[in-house]
Formats: sequence, C-alpha cells, structure tokens
Amino acid sequence: MRRLRGLRALAGLLGLCVVTPVAAEPWRFEDAGVPIAYVDIGPAQFQFACRGGDLAMGYWVRAPHRTVAAAATMSLAIMPDAGDGIGLAPNASFAQELPLIHSDGSSVIVRGPVARQWARIAQRASTRIRLAYVRSSAQGKLEAFDSHTFDAKGSSAAIKSVLDRCG
Repeated sequence: MRRLRGLRALAGLLGLCVVTPVAAEPWRFEDAGVPIAYVDIGPAQFQFACRGGDLAMGYWVRAPHRTVAAAATMSLAIMPDAGDGIGLAPNASFAQELPLIHSDGSSVIVRGPVARQWARIAQRASTRIRLAYVRSSAQGKLEAFDSHTFDAKGSSAAIKSVLDRCG
C-alpha cells in the first residue's frame, strides 16, 4: 500500500514535469474594414476596435466561471504589470457594473472615455496586462472571476493604430 502511494506521488510529479510552456501571444492589428488591436490567449481575448467611429474595448471569456455566466452585470478590473492576483493596488482600474453579453462565452464591451482610458493603460503596460471580472462579496472583500493575463508585447503600437483611426 505504501509503495502504491509512492508510485502515485512519483507519477504526479512526472506529470507536472511534462507540462509544456504556453507561448505568449503578442498583440495584433488588423484593418479589414474595422480597425482592431487584439490579443487572444485561447481561453480569453482582449481587444480595442474602432466601431462606427467610436473606440470600443472588449473582454471575452470563452468558458466563464458559473458566477459570471449567471450574472447580468459585473465589474471589470485591469492591472498593468500586475502580479498573480487582482487587488486594490494603486495601478488597478475598475469599470463598474457593466452589462454582460452571453454568447459563446461571456463578454463585456465598453465605449467612450472608459475605453480610451483603458487603451492608454494597456499601451503603458511593459510586460503584462491582467483583467478579471470582479464583485464585492457580502463581507466587502473583492472577488475575482475569470482572471487572465495578457502579454503586453506589441500593445502600444497595435492600440495606437486603432486610436489613430478613432481619434
């Protein structure tokens, strides 16, 4: 029995060793009628687009947490060059009570001044950008759902190309 536990532990450690690192995706710019700057990491996508002459920012999670999937609205947090969590750090910005769109996952779209502010935040990030849906718990603590980290590589130039078209 003891030997079987030891073999299971060894198998678990070996399983951790074969995990392949995920390559970070750089930001991309496309202009096929709608200028868009985006980064897609598989489970989530973060983008800025010029839609109808207005800047729009979108955060899309393909398989959202059940709390997000059931919500009509959520707040959104962005932290440039953040560590592993979303918190009330000085560089955290929040957009409050945004309507969620539930189609092939959950997403939020923000336009106007908040989209411009977040575009500038994303442009200034030097290494990574963390986004998460957030809410306050009954105890007043911040709860984060569907937190994803995006590489900031190329974000400044790609977002600038969209901003140049959206004014």
